[in-house]
Amino acid sequence: MKPLAGKVALVAGATRAAGRGIAMQLGSAGATVYVTGRSTRAQRSEMNRPETIEETAELVDAAGGHGIAVRVDHTDPEQVKALVERIEAEQGALHILVNDIWGQSGEPEWDKPVWESSLDAGLKLFRLGVETHAITSHFALPLLIKSPGGLVIEMTDGTDEYNADTYRVSFFYDVAKGAVSRMAFALAHELKPYDATVILLTPGWLRSEAMLDGFGVTEENWRDATEKIPHFAISESPSYVGRAVAALAADPEVSRYQGKSLSSGELAKVYGFTDLDGSRPDAWRYIVEVESQGKPADTTGYR
Repeated sequence: MKPLAGKVALVAGATRAAGRGIAMQLGSAGATVYVTGRSTRAQRSEMNRPETIEETAELVDAAGGHGIAVRVDHTDPEQVKALVERIEAEQGALHILVNDIWGQSGEPEWDKPVWESSLDAGLKLFRLGVETHAITSHFALPLLIKSPGGLVIEMTDGTDEYNADTYRVSFFYDVAKGAVSRMAFALAHELKPYDATVILLTPGWLRSEAMLDGFGVTEENWRDATEKIPHFAISESPSYVGRAVAALAADPEVSRYQGKSLSSGELAKVYGFTDLDGSRPDAWRYIVEVESQGKPADTTGYR
């Protein structure tokens, strides 16, 4: 079954991690997926990682959809404008927008107050993680609202409930994620009259390519990392949140989630999908009830 056959999606920031997983799962459901990012086979972004948008497009094709790779720097309004004009010329519509742009090179400066942090690095984080979302929405939404039933997914880290009471260990990171949350809230109000739904979505502890490399494991043997990082046992693959997005996009009653903050673990219970290993990790409930309480790692009842 291809519930998204005939649907056109834009996954902004699909080179790797959650964006790649989302693009693949939308493709598996039959969608045509435009995948954007700055890393191509000809040129890497400042992140200097091997994943490319061409690879993501090929994975979309292999999953059963149609992947179209377009190199776009989402900090550049003219490039984003040209992207949307191309989608309209080639497809005539845009039904699904996933704002997953981040592109941060290296880790934020954790555990440093704002006055001790690099101002240049912090403002760059805002530009990459916040301004890009606004720029993309500005140009993409006029096309999306031409078709009733559009879906916009703003990707973040942490549910609204968790982030409301938790300092995210960096002023700039905390504010950036809070800004994306508020974007979803504002867009939900602005797009509701156009029969479009906006959702804030977070994966759990994501086994991204960079995370796996950092822990010295692969997707096949990732559990080996739990010997040193026991709570990594609750982690999930990028395909898990991808299946969450595909399920939302195929749901004719998705508007019931208008403006809501959701997680992949929550949605797995609603739609019945699993991660690649057949489990259903509920990372944010685990983080609150186990990890944050200082309890030993035990995923019983959480995956």
